[in-house]
Amino acid sequence: MKAHLSRLVLLPLLCLPALGADRAIGVGAKPVPGAEILFDGSRRMLDEKWTYWEGPRFASSLPIKWKIVDDPVDAGTVVMSDDPAAAGGKYGAADIVTKEQFRDFRLHLEFLVMKPGGNSGVYLQNRYEIQVLDGDRTSHGMGAVINETESPYDAYHGAGQWNAYDMVFRAARFADGKRTEKALVSMYFNGRLVHHNVPISQVWGGPNSGLDGGNDGGKGITDTPGGLKLQAEGHDVRYRNIWIKELDLAGPDTSF
Repeated sequence: MKAHLSRLVLLPLLCLPALGADRAIGVGAKPVPGAEILFDGSRRMLDEKWTYWEGPRFASSLPIKWKIVDDPVDAGTVVMSDDPAAAGGKYGAADIVTKEQFRDFRLHLEFLVMKPGGNSGVYLQNRYEIQVLDGDRTSHGMGAVINETESPYDAYHGAGQWNAYDMVFRAARFADGKRTEKALVSMYFNGRLVHHNVPISQVWGGPNSGLDGGNDGGKGITDTPGGLKLQAEGHDVRYRNIWIKELDLAGPDTSF
């Protein structure tokens, strides 16, 4: 396990749920003051605030083909990622992204993987993936800052249950067109602190993955904001209760 994760083990575990409860974190968390709701379960908001990411592998068409379906656990409706264009795991073929773009922010979203092995992903700035992949405990697995940390799999509620990611993200910083500070993220997974001030080196997955994925093998990060993206990989993964608050983080710290 990498150093920044191993330091977390020293934290008193009994304190972590209390931290989450104090900071509107976890499944069912309500938006913090000043937050914008990005998805409330309605078709209206899906069409109003989201669109497809038209990357090199894009193969779908508007209107968004992701379906609004009944919540399988609670009352209400949610969005389902099973877009036919992404069948067979073709990420980038039908991923959806917010029309609004962001730099630094506090994010909350909830997801439910319907079947074992279900695969999706949450992309910060349409660049940096926080993995959603049932059954995978590796650095490519559930809750990992993909290929940058190990999976905090023990925090996962499992398939068929709602899970929550809460993050504070700070965009990369630049001077004279060159990156001087890497992007940083801290994350609670179901109310448990699993990543703290993790630096993100690059975009993984190539040009079909997200912004800058085709620049110098994903290392050519540019100084442009990006939307929040949800990945379609031909699996039934459902999302609800997504909200974001824009921040302006002066220093390299993403603590809650």
